[in-house]
Amino acid sequence: MTQPLAGVEVVSLAVNLPGPLAAARLAELGARVTKVEPPNGDPLAVGAPQWYAKLIANQIVCTLDVKQQADRAELDGLLAGADVLITSMRPSALARLGLAEPQRRFPRLSLVEIVGHADDPETAGHDLNYQAVHATLTPPRMPTVPIADMLGAERAVSTALAALVHRGETGGGQSYRVALEAAAAQAGDAVRYGLMGPDAVLGGAFPGYGIYPCRDGYVALGAVEPHFFLRTLETFGATGTHESLHAAFAESTIAELEAIAARADIPLNGVRIPEPTGK
Repeated sequence: MTQPLAGVEVVSLAVNLPGPLAAARLAELGARVTKVEPPNGDPLAVGAPQWYAKLIANQIVCTLDVKQQADRAELDGLLAGADVLITSMRPSALARLGLAEPQRRFPRLSLVEIVGHADDPETAGHDLNYQAVHATLTPPRMPTVPIADMLGAERAVSTALAALVHRGETGGGQSYRVALEAAAAQAGDAVRYGLMGPDAVLGGAFPGYGIYPCRDGYVALGAVEPHFFLRTLETFGATGTHESLHAAFAESTIAELEAIAARADIPLNGVRIPEPTGK
């Protein structure tokens, strides 16, 4: 893979998940990323140490207490040569650090500020809260993927890239905000506009797109297009109803069904149960 961001310097003060995800992606694209952590470290290192280790693998990690004069001077030294600064603290905390408008001291520096809510960035919240208000949860079950955090991280990456393009045109950095709730709202559009969710076409109403039990687990059938659906019915001798597909899959194993699907070019896979890699 080419390194389109080779020569780009990124400093990240962001802890938890969205910021480290965004920083890791920028590092993958070739940026030189320095992750500045507070003395008590990044909570992600405690909650998911193996994931944390994976994310920081291509980054320089240093510990600084930026409230102390000597450490703050070291941070300013990093920012003086940086192109992008990523943060994930409340705006009031950023202001106390004198970084709300970093271009006053570092004219070429762009700030990508990850916040929770666009309209009230001081309000506390996390991925679960943002998903809760945008209909992407199925209570009482907890989500298996932090949708807002992961989509928010990608928004932070695209914002950083746009910032670099803009600076290339104008010569000056700017400040940008990425709201995690907005990312959750975008994910919720799948439910809001009737594509996903209870009784929606891709929420279980269409027999060609669903999860079906088999002899040793479950399979996921994604035969959305008519030719895939018709091929599924022909291959498995089903009539096109949920009940006929249940009967067609029930007595076979995941491996058997996957083998048949592979030969017939049908989008069907066994459902893997999440297995954490450990702490």
